[in-house]
Amino acid sequence: MSETTSNPLFKVKEIEGRGRGLIASQSVKAGQILLRDSPILTYSAVPLQDGAVPLQDGVPSNFCSNCFRRLDGSSANTCNSRSPKTLFCSPNCRSVALASSHTPWVCQALNCIRNCHSLNPDLQIQAQFLVSAYNLAAVSPSDFQLLLSLHGESPSTQNAAETLFLHSFIASLSPPQSFAGFSPELTAALLAKDKQNAFGLMQPFDKDKERTVRAYAIYPKASLFNHDCLPNACRFDYVDIAGDRNTDIIVRAIHDIPEGQEICLSYFPVNWNYADRQRRLLEDYGFTCQCDRCKVEVNWKEEDEEGMEEDNEDVEQMADSLEDEIAVEEDGDFPHAYFFLRYLCDTENCGGTLAPLPPSEGTLDVMECNVCGRLRSQEEIDGEGSSDGIMMD
Repeated sequence: MSETTSNPLFKVKEIEGRGRGLIASQSVKAGQILLRDSPILTYSAVPLQDGAVPLQDGVPSNFCSNCFRRLDGSSANTCNSRSPKTLFCSPNCRSVALASSHTPWVCQALNCIRNCHSLNPDLQIQAQFLVSAYNLAAVSPSDFQLLLSLHGESPSTQNAAETLFLHSFIASLSPPQSFAGFSPELTAALLAKDKQNAFGLMQPFDKDKERTVRAYAIYPKASLFNHDCLPNACRFDYVDIAGDRNTDIIVRAIHDIPEGQEICLSYFPVNWNYADRQRRLLEDYGFTCQCDRCKVEVNWKEEDEEGMEEDNEDVEQMADSLEDEIAVEEDGDFPHAYFFLRYLCDTENCGGTLAPLPPSEGTLDVMECNVCGRLRSQEEIDGEGSSDGIMMD
């Protein structure tokens, strides 16, 4: 269940032109944990394979179907003889799942998905979400209503034929009838909630491979963060750590945030160019970004963006000319030079964002990357230390 106590660091507020957002209700220090949120729903991002272990990019993808930790192969517990490829990392995870997220109906439905050759990989994943969502309606009606309360309107790009096909498929599975309102319109609304609110729980970073999504999770409070292409906070997840609540999302301040300022995340790596950012936001979230950074970059020529991506020396030269503070309005030509130099991870093929470790840990001068996990001292970032950094365990 999600934490329900109010958070004194922010408040929910309607923002003109942006809908609901989170506003700092007091001054926030760099690295401070703004939110730790538990998901109301999780589901696998890996298509199911008929009679085989799920594959991702052609590689066996073994993880717990409840907590989504990576399995070592020696401690896997199967669901039952009818679903030998549904794996759990421990008897406890298996017991929790059988009573909540992996009910007999879900088990049967996943087997049908696995054996339905009319579902391509993308439709399989959407079907897995719908099974999880309709099961949530049966096992936790309050969380299902919370899911429905999240922002998410069907974008114009939504394929009506695919939505109707998915609804018919779910209907053929005889979903739980403990709630009223099962309809194509409800299915379409759920798919929109998923598309605009789900966070990806990622596979570990590997500089030689494209990073893929292991599972998706929907968080009731984290979903309220609006987007900015120069965010002042970033998310961390630690799915493979031991202990409870490993699927929690943790949001930390990238730098000091004054009282009254909106707290924003970036919905994708900050080093994406203007065209790619706008395309993604319009297709997946239905809006065009008009943040300070985008207002500058909209006037850039395509070759300017290509040069920015290929030549970091220009970034550093422009960043050196900026004062050591976050003030995007002070440089109209390149307001994010300082951000790129100070908060963009320079690990090869990473593109992650750096945020200080929480002040409570007494390490204000150590920055952590939210993608590769690399730790870097402030001296190193300023060019005075080693370039190797330290990796998290």
